[in-house]
Amino acid sequence: MTRENKLGPAARPRVLTEPVSELTTNRLSVYLRCLSELDTEGVRTISSQALAEQFNLNAAQIRKDLAYFGEFGVRGIGYYVQELRRHLRQILGLDRAVRVAIVGAGNLGLALADYAGFRDDGFEIVALFDTLKEKVGRRSRGGVLIHDIRDFKTIAKREAIGIAVIAVPAAGAQAVVNVVVAAGVKAILNFSPGAFKVPRGVKLKNMDLTVSLESLSFFLVQGDPDV
Repeated sequence: MTRENKLGPAARPRVLTEPVSELTTNRLSVYLRCLSELDTEGVRTISSQALAEQFNLNAAQIRKDLAYFGEFGVRGIGYYVQELRRHLRQILGLDRAVRVAIVGAGNLGLALADYAGFRDDGFEIVALFDTLKEKVGRRSRGGVLIHDIRDFKTIAKREAIGIAVIAVPAAGAQAVVNVVVAAGVKAILNFSPGAFKVPRGVKLKNMDLTVSLESLSFFLVQGDPDV
């Protein structure tokens, strides 16, 4: 169903029977942030239409996306904010701490390691790695220890690393990706420019800031009125 439906206060999640696109999961993250803001403001219930209007979203898309995962609305009421927020955290795997390692203890890697917002969202940065001996054994300002990349497999197993973040120069990125994959890590967030290969069963998501800036530059040059 794609509308708020006739349910009691308890929502009914469902087991997925078909793949869900990355665009859908990205939108779930947006909905979660909106619900967190509403919860902070003390809002108890909200309809899909009100949610869309307040946060510049699409009400029909909200209902369609949520329908993949269960029946969460109540006719005449809409969604219970805290309950829906809890279910979205479960769907996104944020009801448990996700342990993260960052490879590359340069300016970007250190900044990511010390970003407090990750912990608030359920991501725990448990280790930094680098190839430079003079960095090994030091800590970030927030206290994250820097390890030798040669010890990645041992530490990844010991610390139950779920996600690895790659923040190294492009020239060495594929080698680092190979090390991470060999250690059994199945999810990688890559900040290094370029296209890198991973085997089936490993998810690699690229965050190329240059590409994003170039896209914005294109719109500025074109004089797009929607910029």
